[in-house]
Amino acid sequence: MTRTRKPVGRIAFVGAGPGDPGLLTRRAHDALVDADQVVYDRGVPESLLDVVRAEAKEDAQFTPAEGAPGDVAKVLISAARSGLNAVHLVAGDPFGHESVVKEVQAVARTAAHFEVVPGVGQAEGVATYAGVPLPGVRTVADAEDVTTLDFDALAAAVARGSLALAVDAGDLAAVRDGLLAAGVDGVTAVGVTGDGTGETQYTTTSTVDSFVAAALGFTGRVVLTVGDGVGQRDKLSWWENRPLYGWKVLVPRTKEQAGAMSARLRAYGAIPCEVPTIAVEPPRTPAQMERAVKGLVDGRYAWVIFTSVNAVRAVWEKFAEHGLDARHFGGVKIACIGEATADAVRAFGIQPELIPSGEQSSEGLLAEFSPHDEVLDPVGRVLLPRADIATETLAAGLTERGWEVDDVTAYRTVRAAPPPAEIRDAIKSGGFDAVLFTSSSTVRNLVGIAGKPHARTVVAVIGPKTAETATEFGLRVDVQPQHASVPDLVEALAAYAVELREKLAAMPAKQRRGSKVQGPTALRFR
Repeated sequence: MTRTRKPVGRIAFVGAGPGDPGLLTRRAHDALVDADQVVYDRGVPESLLDVVRAEAKEDAQFTPAEGAPGDVAKVLISAARSGLNAVHLVAGDPFGHESVVKEVQAVARTAAHFEVVPGVGQAEGVATYAGVPLPGVRTVADAEDVTTLDFDALAAAVARGSLALAVDAGDLAAVRDGLLAAGVDGVTAVGVTGDGTGETQYTTTSTVDSFVAAALGFTGRVVLTVGDGVGQRDKLSWWENRPLYGWKVLVPRTKEQAGAMSARLRAYGAIPCEVPTIAVEPPRTPAQMERAVKGLVDGRYAWVIFTSVNAVRAVWEKFAEHGLDARHFGGVKIACIGEATADAVRAFGIQPELIPSGEQSSEGLLAEFSPHDEVLDPVGRVLLPRADIATETLAAGLTERGWEVDDVTAYRTVRAAPPPAEIRDAIKSGGFDAVLFTSSSTVRNLVGIAGKPHARTVVAVIGPKTAETATEFGLRVDVQPQHASVPDLVEALAAYAVELREKLAAMPAKQRRGSKVQGPTALRFR
């Protein structure tokens, strides 16, 4: 009789790094995605856990680490013996924690398969994000228990070069007293960084004598940087000096579309808040789209003009229903109103023939669209799949140029449900530093479901039509890119923030306090 061998699980001790999810290594990511059970330390930020949960197995269990090292090791070993892959996720690097070293030793005494995945050390990683170089001779430490620190060794490290030390904010006074007692000069430069590598990272610089008072209000784990490197923050502080750092930006986009914009905003340091204002639904009757798809296959159209990513998606979904693919677009030319829409077409393996080189709008497309020529264009019909509430500008302009237009409702946009009360209050009270509008409908629907943004909120719009609608609703338009695309819109907002900061920096201190210029940039100067 053949016995079925019981599957053997694996154990991984994974370093999460200092907090920014982007600093997870590829090997750490793979171990987490493959995990059945994740035990995490309190030092791992919730924002990083959210990213990990989103990519983990659907049935993966997440539990906080509790008890002594032996207790945690027993949980991991039990999971592995049950055939599960278990991960202990720790802040920084696994071997930077004495308790984790003890866990690894306990697991090593068993037959369980295990690995240790390094992570960027918390102290060293946060120092880099704070713009404090640690060249030459340096000491980096993640202190779990401040009473175990060798302050004479730390003082020697400061004398020779630089020191980076991760501790609990509540232990700062003990660290100050220990450094002074060990002979560190009280005027030595110190940086204290809270929420290291996070969206709200903040660094205050002072001296050994005064850093406890300077860091008043900091909570959780903080990183001290001590020595000459602190003086280079003015030039090297890249994370906190990004153009939109700390800006809370409202993104009124459908859930499917908000991701790319939010990612770009985060790259500039903003904290995006996605609030869907419209939902995309199929047309009430599918007959128009059915005829349009049949016409595409039968050669009824010379051109298809896409005015949005949603229109591209609607046509391809209808193609998929009928078992069609990109080959059935043979002989039909494609025009796109902008680069974002063109990228959606390219994703299906087709290169558009026309994208406006100037203004990416209906007017910009019409300016470059050739009039119908009966000799050169034996097929004189254009398919225009779009939203049910789209304007008539494009269809009317094509008709004037001699084209027959099949203006087809490819999808409907309906108003989304109102956001939670706290977001509505923040919109109306100025809790957001900026709002980005990508269409007239996002303006109308945001005002409809949540009210008008406060006058101090920076209003950025993607193009002239959206600007007109915003003005109609009594909003002041501050930012509008030259080209109507999401990347250009975010870039224009970032440029506006830089300009704002330069204006404020040039103002005398008294004028800054009385300035009407708003946003977190202004607050930093007050």
